[in-house]
Amino acid sequence: MKRETRPQTAAEDRRTPQRRQGDAGEAQALAHLEQAGLRLVQKNFLCQGGEIDLIMQDRETLVFVEVRSRASASFGGALASITPAKQRKWQHAAQVYLMGLRSQPACRFDVIAIEAGKITWLQNVVL
Repeated sequence: MKRETRPQTAAEDRRTPQRRQGDAGEAQALAHLEQAGLRLVQKNFLCQGGEIDLIMQDRETLVFVEVRSRASASFGGALASITPAKQRKWQHAAQVYLMGLRSQPACRFDVIAIEAGKITWLQNVVL
C-alpha cells in the first residue's frame, strides 16, 4: 500500500537554517546550470567519506559540482569555504561514483559560489 505524503509545515521542517540555505543555493545553482544547457544526472550523491552536491551532464562530459552559498563575503566568502579537506572528500566521492559506471567518461569539477544572491560559476577547477 502506498503511503500518502504531504509537504512539511515550517514547524515540522527540522533542517537547520544553514541546511535550508544550502538547499536553496543548490536549487538556484541547478536552475542556473540547466539554463546553461547542462542536464541533471544526480543530486546529493553520498558515499562513505564524501558527498557531491550535483552531478551534471555537459554534452559528453560528466560534471561534479560543489555548491557553496553564503549570505555575504564576510569570513572569506563562499569560495574560501572550500577547504583542502573538503576538496579531498569531493574528489573521493567522484572516484566512488566513477567506479560504479561501466565506462569512464570525460569529467571535470565545477564550483558554483553564491554570495548575496550573485552566482559565480567556476568551470574545470583543479583540485
